[in-house]
Amino acid sequence: LQLVESGGGLVQAGSSMRLACTSSRSTFFYYVIGWFRQAPGREREGISCVSPSGRYTIYADSVKGRFTISRDNDRRTVYLQINSLQPEDTATYYCAEYGTIWDDNRCDTARSWGQGTQVTVSS
Repeated sequence: LQLVESGGGLVQAGSSMRLACTSSRSTFFYYVIGWFRQAPGREREGISCVSPSGRYTIYADSVKGRFTISRDNDRRTVYLQINSLQPEDTATYYCAEYGTIWDDNRCDTARSWGQGTQVTVSS
């Protein structure tokens, strides 16, 4: 399995950005997929995940209202739209695969993830 993220970069506070992640798995549409991030010196933070159909989503409280996750199963791609970026959003963002079972209450433990894409927000 390969998960390849793209779309990161250096932006100013208040900007928007869309991250994308393409999976090599032919059965992408079976899997819960999502994003987590990690900043230097900080613990990994789960951000969001989306159900295999794309119908259901979960967000961490810290990003609700600013982040939107979506997926295109035909393209085997998951997206993360980030609005109103803040310096505290600076981190490496990882796309992750979570398995095939959807839990309405939480994103499961990530089983595989990509190399990550760096997002840096200047004030």
